Amino acid sequence: MSAGAPRVTINDVAARAGVSKGAVSMAFNDRPGVSRATRERIFEVARELGWAPHQTARSLSGRRAGIVGLAVCRPARLLGLEPFYMEFISGIESVLTERSCSLLLRLVRDLDEEVALYEEWWRSKTIGGAILVDFHREDPRIPPLRALGLPAVAVGHPSLTGGFPSVWTDDATATADAVRYLAALGHRRIARVGGPAGLGHSAIRARAFEATMAELGLDGRRQMSTGFAGEEGARATRGLLLARDRPTAIVYDNDIMAVAGAAVAAEMGLVVPDDVSLLAWDDSQLCRLTHPPLSAMSHDVHRFGEEVARALFEVIEGTRSESLQVPTPSLTPRGSTGPPRTREGA
Repeated sequence: MSAGAPRVTINDVAARAGVSKGAVSMAFNDRPGVSRATRERIFEVARELGWAPHQTARSLSGRRAGIVGLAVCRPARLLGLEPFYMEFISGIESVLTERSCSLLLRLVRDLDEEVALYEEWWRSKTIGGAILVDFHREDPRIPPLRALGLPAVAVGHPSLTGGFPSVWTDDATATADAVRYLAALGHRRIARVGGPAGLGHSAIRARAFEATMAELGLDGRRQMSTGFAGEEGARATRGLLLARDRPTAIVYDNDIMAVAGAAVAAEMGLVVPDDVSLLAWDDSQLCRLTHPPLSAMSHDVHRFGEEVARALFEVIEGTRSESLQVPTPSLTPRGSTGPPRTREGA
């Protein structure tokens, strides 16, 4: 909306939707008396006009506005070992603590269960807002959660999040930087061990990896999809290093898999980085505890969690409708990357 444009009001939304002002209020406060079809029409009009209740926080007074919901569709064992989520949740909690709020965390088995959980939480007035994570391409959660009117902030590239305000990092640029760095060291056979192919950010990294390798004229590229667990990273690494034309450098989508990859290289009698360079992602403490320490695409995950939590409160208060890009992961070179023992192509 331009500075001189008249401010959109609840009356404008009611007029465009063909309902009363009271119906708009009931829809946004999830009160009975408005049909599902009417509620969805009101939400659609509000989105078109760029309107949100100015008093959203106060309109949630009947809800547990001091509780934020986060559902994660990952196995409990993996989540407990994943440095990213521990740091991310820590960042969220640091902001919630400032506001005397709490985080309600639940692990779910699939996306249908996640949608049902958010519907239950919202309609039972358990939460005042939610943080949505792990977006898929054409994510099936988007339509029902938008129709629900749930105040939420999405963690993911705006192209994936269906109009929910998002907080995101430029994974494509970071992936390209990683490939260019390894190519500059002399590597021509570079592999990537990524996360699940269906995850949006995995797909973004995969496309950037392919595009950058092609741009640099490097045809020795290979990508493998995993579930992020250490044992899967180890299995993928072993398969890559047993190949006749094994890669001389591997980029991993998280720290756990990179640490597992370093163990596999040692098990096979390979020297890091002379025989194979390893590059991790996110740069948790794990990267500094390996020998040699792991090079990584560094990302301040704690700060990322803080920004997500702050963005959610702005959504709840009706002051944020746009997405926020946080700093792009940047290269931190350490002992696990270097030129190949024999410069390829020489």
